[in-house]
Amino acid sequence: MIAKVEISAGVCGFSTTARVESDDDQLVAFRIKSDCEKINALAARIADSGALDAYAEISARDQSRLLALAQEQLSGCCAACAVPIGLFKAMQVAAGLALPREVVIRLEKEQA
Repeated sequence: MIAKVEISAGVCGFSTTARVESDDDQLVAFRIKSDCEKINALAARIADSGALDAYAEISARDQSRLLALAQEQLSGCCAACAVPIGLFKAMQVAAGLALPREVVIRLEKEQA
């Protein structure tokens, strides 16, 4: 199965698209394109690590390799970047572990 995800990260203005593919509903491969240099560096690290096992990624026993790589790569103000969670959700869909539904985060500032 192939899952596609488009992510607008927020105030930085960067956009990321990814195709996440699984031929066996377990091992997934990512093709990520982004305007952001840090996300492109993350994409290279993900590609270098090989296919990810979606079942191991969602296991409560082990830390997700995908999210660990993102944490290592996206330090500073990018530590709360929305892209890794979008990639994680696309991985779940590609492996048949989740249905493709939009995830929405709306932020606004209220006056006290």
